[in-house]
Amino acid sequence: MESTSLVLSIVSIVNMSILGILIVMFGKIYANTKAQLPLGMIVVTGMLFLHNVIGALAYFSMDMYFSNDLFPYMLGVGIAELAGLIILLKITLD
Repeated sequence: MESTSLVLSIVSIVNMSILGILIVMFGKIYANTKAQLPLGMIVVTGMLFLHNVIGALAYFSMDMYFSNDLFPYMLGVGIAELAGLIILLKITLD
């Protein structure tokens, strides 16, 4: 595995960890309140989790197809998602 694919996979795995925490938190909120919004958030975070699973698997298994010229853009998207998830986690914890 190339180092670029490893970096992209690590970012996806970190995103999946945060998304897993968010899914559990939204599940607890739903259990306590029975509000509809946490259910929607579980669906959204679940789809983002699936997106990151597919992305991490693609980085692991198809690294020979990714151009090194694309790496900065793909890393930028992953880091932007990570920043957004960290903000969402902080807001949810407050």
